[in-house]
Amino acid sequence: MAARHTGRDAPTLESVAARAGVSRATAGRVLAGSPTVGDEAREAVLKAADELSYVTNRAARSLMTRRSDSIAFVVGEPEERFFADPHFALVLRGAHAALAGQDVQLVFSILADAADRERFERFARGGHLDGVVLLSLHGDDPLPQRLISAGVPVVLLGRPFSPVPGLTHVDADNVGGACSAVDLLVERGRTRLATITGPQDMTVATDRRHGFETRLSAHGLESHGAVDGDFSLEGGRRAMRELLEAAPELDGVFVANDLMALGALAELADSGRVVPDDLAVVGFDDSPLAASAQPALTTVRQPIVAMGEAVTSRLLQVIENGEPLAPLVVETEIVVRAST
Repeated sequence: MAARHTGRDAPTLESVAARAGVSRATAGRVLAGSPTVGDEAREAVLKAADELSYVTNRAARSLMTRRSDSIAFVVGEPEERFFADPHFALVLRGAHAALAGQDVQLVFSILADAADRERFERFARGGHLDGVVLLSLHGDDPLPQRLISAGVPVVLLGRPFSPVPGLTHVDADNVGGACSAVDLLVERGRTRLATITGPQDMTVATDRRHGFETRLSAHGLESHGAVDGDFSLEGGRRAMRELLEAAPELDGVFVANDLMALGALAELADSGRVVPDDLAVVGFDDSPLAASAQPALTTVRQPIVAMGEAVTSRLLQVIENGEPLAPLVVETEIVVRAST
């Protein structure tokens, strides 16, 4: 093994490049975490940097590249909603996995109110972030366009309510997933079906409702009710109670996320209904809560961790290349358990 640098002068990028046998530009890209350098050159540069005890001067590199080496993970929900729903933690886990081995810091922010939003936008516009991953936005939220207009790349988890120029997004096949839930309920002989939806100012919720309604119609059936929930446990309980009061003859329900489905199961138990004998239930997500529910919850699986990884990886690509990417829509699948 070559001797480490012991001279008085600190090692430079030029000395790292010379030892690795590459150009200064190549060495700089490797040490900046760029994915565009080949494996052989990357290994040579990293080995040379280690042997010379070279430490990147982050401040100098930021001046040269105009990058902060930080990205933000931003959730447009109140704190109680974030910490109550395991969906967000799973997405964050995927984001963290995407940054493994990257010299990039992840900044986490919850935008619970207007003051939070104003503070975060001021921070992002101040050059502290190279890009932003946005989750759980409602309606035609202006934040993505405002950030993009300020030169901050944005990738959104979920389809935007309206097209936003320059915005990249990652989404699940929410329509197809809802269709598969209806198909399963019909296969189980259920004909009096209703749905508990998410907030209708979110495309994830409108898409799942659309899939439910169109597939129901394709089977020649009519909806026996649709109640808007808020993706929370208590919201699912409340919506299930409302459905039972309006249509006590129900024999199946599709719920737009697992957390609301757990609330629906609790309400059904309190009402004396036996699941699935009296009424079958299908959720959406396949969160860790689904398998441990009583009874275990049949649900539509979306690869939440992989989606968190994909949305973050695509943000890094947008930052690197300066161009938005085409939308990525990932497949879903039905996971059958005891609730059907």
